[in-house]
Amino acid sequence: MDALDRVIKPKTKRAKRFLEKREPKLSENIKNAMLIKGGNANSTVTQVLRDVYALKKPYGVLYKKKNITRPFEDQTSLEFFSKKSDCSLFMFGSHNKKRPNNLVIGRMYDYHVLDMIELGIEKFVSLKDIKNSKCPEGTKPMLIFAGDDFDVTEDYRRLKSLLIDFFRGPTVSNIRLAGLEYVLHFTALNGKIYFRSYKLLLKKSGCRTPRIELEEMGPSLDLVLRRTHLASDDLYKLSMKMPKALKPKKKKNISHDTFGTTYGRIHMQKQDLSKLQTRKMKGLKKRPAERITEDQEKKPKRIKKN
Repeated sequence: MDALDRVIKPKTKRAKRFLEKREPKLSENIKNAMLIKGGNANSTVTQVLRDVYALKKPYGVLYKKKNITRPFEDQTSLEFFSKKSDCSLFMFGSHNKKRPNNLVIGRMYDYHVLDMIELGIEKFVSLKDIKNSKCPEGTKPMLIFAGDDFDVTEDYRRLKSLLIDFFRGPTVSNIRLAGLEYVLHFTALNGKIYFRSYKLLLKKSGCRTPRIELEEMGPSLDLVLRRTHLASDDLYKLSMKMPKALKPKKKKNISHDTFGTTYGRIHMQKQDLSKLQTRKMKGLKKRPAERITEDQEKKPKRIKKN
């Protein structure tokens, strides 16, 4: 049995708090990402990992030492690091003659690799190369995806889900306008993925809504899709399952349409429309002769007995 798989009884209060943090919860912790450098990573791959770590702070762990592993052939080392650092997302960088400037981005489910996608770096501009002001650490980004491939192709659809998981940050209930500070833009075009990062500038517009300008802050990457390792439909569905306690209770006789409008259904007794009070008009009033004939028709006819 692996040392990390054994049941460990805490001996101190600090160890007890540490184990409680890692226990399964209804509302899970913020997903952390680990950034691992391969055994033959070059300067470009190393700088990409550093720049992505700068965007992910403080929800990331950067391993500075080289780790000789191949994610598509052996995943045990990734699963070990995931358990050790409590990270459910990972990015692995490597470089060789067959696959130069290689990035593998993936996620875990129950400390096992769920799916991962291999990307090749064709062009890279670092954070340091773009001399503009940067966003503070821990800022939640806005994510924009452009291109039909993200909605049509299965590999690109799964890549979109993976990138949202990787860069989304903490879940917030409220957003203020000044907190929208930078944008991550992903474009799928002609078999390539263009990754750009922009800082949001709010300018005076003469009205209440400010004028928005985008200023590139880096990093900038041109990526190409290589190999994929996707989870089966059953496993993917299981990983997306929501606990019963978090599912909203269905309210009777209330429905919502696609635009979010709420509709309510009211149950009433059957109405007699003949007794319905309508607007009185002189032209619709019955004449005295008509009333007499109606009354006579309503009266039951008496049968004469001999």
